[in-house]
Order: sequence, then C-alpha cells, then structure tokens
Amino acid sequence: MKLSTLLDRFNEPETLKMAKLGRELRAKGIDVIDLSLGEPDFDTPQHIKDAAIKAIQDNWSHYTPVAGFLDVREAVCTKLKRDNHLTYTPENIVVSTGAKQSLANTILALVDTDDEVIIPTPYWVTYSDLVKIAGGKVVQIRASANEGFKISAEQLEAAITNKTKVFLFSSPCNPSGSFYNKQELEALVNVFRKHPNIIIISDEIYEYINYKGIHESIAQFNDIKERVVVVNGLSKGFAMTGWRLGYIAANITIAKACEKLQGQFTSGANSITQKAAVVALTADLKPTYEMTEEFARRRKRVMEIIKEIPGFICAEPEGAFYIFPDVSYYYGKSDGTTTIKDAGDFCMYILNTAHVSSVMGDAFGESKCVRFSFANSLQNIERAWVRIKEALEKLK
Repeated sequence: MKLSTLLDRFNEPETLKMAKLGRELRAKGIDVIDLSLGEPDFDTPQHIKDAAIKAIQDNWSHYTPVAGFLDVREAVCTKLKRDNHLTYTPENIVVSTGAKQSLANTILALVDTDDEVIIPTPYWVTYSDLVKIAGGKVVQIRASANEGFKISAEQLEAAITNKTKVFLFSSPCNPSGSFYNKQELEALVNVFRKHPNIIIISDEIYEYINYKGIHESIAQFNDIKERVVVVNGLSKGFAMTGWRLGYIAANITIAKACEKLQGQFTSGANSITQKAAVVALTADLKPTYEMTEEFARRRKRVMEIIKEIPGFICAEPEGAFYIFPDVSYYYGKSDGTTTIKDAGDFCMYILNTAHVSSVMGDAFGESKCVRFSFANSLQNIERAWVRIKEALEKLK
C-alpha cells in the first residue's frame, strides 16, 4: 500500500512517543515515573465541572457553530480584556479542538510552499512539523542558555528575508520556561515595524503559569496588533487537557480563513466543553493561581535537586512547568553496557535504567538538552530524581 508522501514531511511528536514507551513499560509491571508529558496533575476545578454537568442536563448536545458559540467567543474577549488589556470582538475569535488545532489552522491559513517561518529555538515540538506539513521552510534562530533562551532584535533582523511570512514563538516557552518581558518584546516589535508583511503567531498557552508576575502579550503594541495571532487555550491554566479547547484572536481576515479550514476538518468544538469554557474564562481565577503556586514550590525543589547533579547546566524557568538542562556532560560516558552518544540515548538510558520518562532536546531544536516536567506530585518528582541521580552515577 502506498501512502501519501505528506507523511514523510514530519515525525511523530517525541513527547507522545516517550509517553507511549512509558505506558508500554508500565504494562509490563514496571513503575515508570512520567516527567515527559506537559499535563497538569490537578483535576479540573469543580465550578467548571459543574458548568459542564449543567450543559449536559440542559441538552447542549447538538452541532456547534464552526467558530464557536457566541457566548464562548464573548467570554474569550472578556478574558483578553480583563487579563491582557486587549480589545477584540467575537468576529476575531475562532474556537478549536485544542490550541494545537488553533496553531494548525493558523499555519495552514498563512503558509504556502517555500514560505519561510522563523522559529526561535528551543520551541514546542509541533511548530516545525506544522510548517513542514504546510510546505513551508523552517528558519531557526538559536537562542542560547546564556541569554535565557531568548532571542535578540539583532538575531531576528538577521534571519528575515524577502520570503519570511511568519514569526512563531511562545512566551512563556515550552520547553525552556523563558518569558519575554515588555521591553524585550518591544525590541522585537521594532524589527517587525520595518517588515510589515510578517505575521506574528504568539502562543500564550502557559500565560497563567508564570513566575515573573504579569504576562506580557506582543499583541499589546497597537500598531502591529492586526498582524498578531494570539493562540491560547484551557489545557494548562485550567487543568483541562482532555476537554480539548483552544482559541485564536486575530484580524477578521485570518479568523475567517481559519474558520473555513476548520469547517472541513472538525467543524465546531465540543458543545459541553464550550459551555464549561464560558465559566472557566470568566469566573474567579483563584484555582488557577493556586495551581501556579504549587508549580512554583515544585520548581524550587527541582532546582535544589539539579544543583546536586554533576554536569547539569540549567537555568531556572520563568514560566511553564519544565526544566531544560544541558546534559552534554554525559555524552560519551558509559555504564559498561550502554554508551550515551546524544540526548536520545540519554533519555532512553534514564527510561530503561531509572524508569523515568523525559523528552530529548532535539525534538525542541536543542541537541544538548533534555526536557523534564515538574507537572507531577512533589513525591513523585523527588522519587524520580533519586532514581536519575543513581543512574547517572553509573556513567563513567
């Protein structure tokens, strides 16, 4: 059977691959601790679940508008005004089955064959593959750990060509946890002002998991706002990964284009999730902030543990719930059976020896690094790092 050559353009996400390998070991009775997936280990807050139950009882069980119920899009506008001081109307909003679909819609709506998309490294695993699916060309800007994994205006200017169509980034960043403050964003905006044809896709899914204070959106700069597509969703800030709801805020031309694409792929997002989303987006954010406080406690403990591990080079994350250490100190070392040649070998060694899952940095554009999540209980995190330290001590 000959399958489409489209499948040759991209790979299975490493995050999902490692999670699958972990599940396979668990099926064999092995106690695997998961530090690979980016999923809050909290339950969805009760007031959101109550809204979903009411929606079921009220028979919200029919097809939904492709762009989302009007009250959901109004709720998104309310949230953007309340939290980000951004003014949008429901016509600017498209609700999708997760922020990943929101990203896919936007990239497919914007990128043609051979268009260049600039992506700072490290980046979320799916960014580059979505560009490849669209037929575009990925242009990476390497952000160093010394600079907090954030690019400079000079690097951005140097990467732009007459084929540049899109700039795609996240803040806070998955996997590095880096966070662009207002001054850093403005420096990038000054470059974009000179290149009016570039669209900026700003992935803000980790907005609330922010250890530096107020979240800053690049859409706040009014003269480029029409060129910004804000991508966000409910998975991270509301512990609603399985509910599958994301959204974009964009100019009406891009919003209508994404609605047209979505109409052929999935149509409207889940009706019950949408009704729950209205409450999530407009109600008290206390449960969200309490989750972030717990992530901050875990971050503090993980950074204490990391300092005890020889060879790890690791910046303290400013947002999200990952650490992204440089582990290249261990490349070339062996326990007598396994030799660590690269980040992939490192992750497999940790999985098979310590029974802890992680994700190799190559998937995020950084071959010397490995991503470890702290979206797990503090007890499990501490157990996992005891195992990792013991496994690494065997490498000589």
